[in-house]
Amino acid sequence: MLRDAAFGIVGMASAGPAAGTGKPPIVLTMFGVTTPCVTAITEQLRGRFDCIVFHATGTGRRAMEKLADSAFLYGVIDVTTTEVCDHLLGGVPARIGSARLRALDMVNFCAINTVPAQYAGRKLQRHNPQVTLMRTTAAESRHFGCREAQRCDGPVRFLIPEKGTSALDAPGQPFHDPIADAALFEGSSRRFVG
Repeated sequence: MLRDAAFGIVGMASAGPAAGTGKPPIVLTMFGVTTPCVTAITEQLRGRFDCIVFHATGTGRRAMEKLADSAFLYGVIDVTTTEVCDHLLGGVPARIGSARLRALDMVNFCAINTVPAQYAGRKLQRHNPQVTLMRTTAAESRHFGCREAQRCDGPVRFLIPEKGTSALDAPGQPFHDPIADAALFEGSSRRFVG
């Protein structure tokens, strides 16, 4: 693995910097459960924008936030916004900055035996052996929506995903919960309603 990584670094260094596209750059955040949405968005926008996709946890999230802070970007499409749920309900990574919009439908935990006892009886989904997801309730979703809408101070456009907030929340999937989704959207709209 280290040998392959070394060859990859040598190859990238030998190639020199990538040529720019001349298109305004936008970043998008993605998890496995939001990949179909992000793929569809990039397909629609790639003719006009240089779409840069970041994984929404750990290093990818921090790199995206640093790039957004640089004022180099034309925009951010923050599709994968679960960190506030992780932060407020004790999931992982649970270390978030203050600048991004965050809310949505699930909390991330490590292996299933790491889910705190206080969440016994909640709707859980084993994403893989190292990651367990917990569906947020309607009350939590409303709270997250209200909280995040109040933080918006620039031009913002909320797009409502009517067929689920992630692949797990789509009709027929384990986290499908139209009541929790409606609460999130109602909470998010409070800032914009008289």
